[in-house]
Amino acid sequence: MQIFTKAFWLQLSSPKVFYPVAGKLAPWFAIAAAILFVIGLYVGFFVAPPDYQQKDSYRIMFIHVPLAWMAMFVYIVMCGYAAIGLIWKTRLSTMMASALAPTGAMLTFLGLWTGALWGKPTWGAYWVWDARLTSFLILLFLYMGYMALENAIDDPQRASRASALLGLVGIVNIPIIYFSVKWWNTLHQGMSVSTSGISMEPSMKIAMFTLAFAVWFYTIAIALTRVRSIILERERHAAWVVDLAKAGGR
Repeated sequence: MQIFTKAFWLQLSSPKVFYPVAGKLAPWFAIAAAILFVIGLYVGFFVAPPDYQQKDSYRIMFIHVPLAWMAMFVYIVMCGYAAIGLIWKTRLSTMMASALAPTGAMLTFLGLWTGALWGKPTWGAYWVWDARLTSFLILLFLYMGYMALENAIDDPQRASRASALLGLVGIVNIPIIYFSVKWWNTLHQGMSVSTSGISMEPSMKIAMFTLAFAVWFYTIAIALTRVRSIILERERHAAWVVDLAKAGGR
């Protein structure tokens, strides 16, 4: 199949080729995300049983945990694209990194916010300077720093290189976030899903993973939509963009 050939992926890395593909894929990911959100929220809030300790207050976990997972995962993907652009000078890679950063920052902020709502009934406080919370707050600063640095430099190539370096340096924070509950004595609970034998009621797992995929598909849909705008902005002098504007096409 053509999709498995090197030539196909090289062709797809061209902004001109990727632009219409992104336009076709984005609505499908958006629809899938909406369906999964409805299913996940229904299972999490109406099917899953109350927790034996936290009762119904634990249900914020079904939103908080997928947001936290995806905030970290998006940062890794963003840095992957940034590294590819830094090493192989591929324009589309740097554009994808730029497209992912705002959504990653939003997911991190919402993760902190929902965590605060969960922390109040659990710990009696919206915020504590816990290792997990503090390192996750640093993740928000890294996203914001990436976007600020990229926008502070007029030359797109220099801006992409500088922000890519900042992002790659900051990736060390991801394992710190992930393992902080093991490395330090923290108030934050341990890993929500683990292979160490801690059981979770099946409906809880279904809700959590369904919402995790919903957040991921949403991120893809938004990133594909945003990268189309970035492509038009950075390639505005290219002949195909000029022709597209004249034709009034998408």
